[in-house]
Amino acid sequence: MNAKIDRRFSDPTAEPTPWAATEAALAGAELYWITTVREDGRPHVTPLVGLWHDGAIHFCTGLREQKFRNLEHNERVAMTTGTNTWAQGLDVVVEGTATQVTDNAELQRVADAYVAKYGEVWRFTVGDGVFDDDTGGPAAVFRIDTSKVIAFAKAPHGQTTYAG
Repeated sequence: MNAKIDRRFSDPTAEPTPWAATEAALAGAELYWITTVREDGRPHVTPLVGLWHDGAIHFCTGLREQKFRNLEHNERVAMTTGTNTWAQGLDVVVEGTATQVTDNAELQRVADAYVAKYGEVWRFTVGDGVFDDDTGGPAAVFRIDTSKVIAFAKAPHGQTTYAG
């Protein structure tokens, strides 16, 4: 990915954050925040677990959850992760469209990746185009097809935008 620092929002000494550092932050995050759009246009923001898998962010949501209902009419999302500090760490914003993953072989790879990252508490069984869950019912799995990624470095402060 090509990195470009935005000097308007960066310390004069800041350099572009390397893509490898941004990708590591996406892969290593335990918690993400997703923003979807309600049918009336209001944003809906919620924390969730997710994965950097096969070059994209993946997440799942129950078929009765607000996120899923929002995605039925508007697939545009923003996913964020980072640190709740001012002068250390790296925050990352991924903007794009959420595409539902329904291929059972790919769903199994994503399910395996959840267990590898989070342990047995996040073990899913693959059903017919969804994750099956004994407790909350079926869950749809989505991949974010990225349109823009922004990394916000904090030491020194620098805003880097990536283009494919």
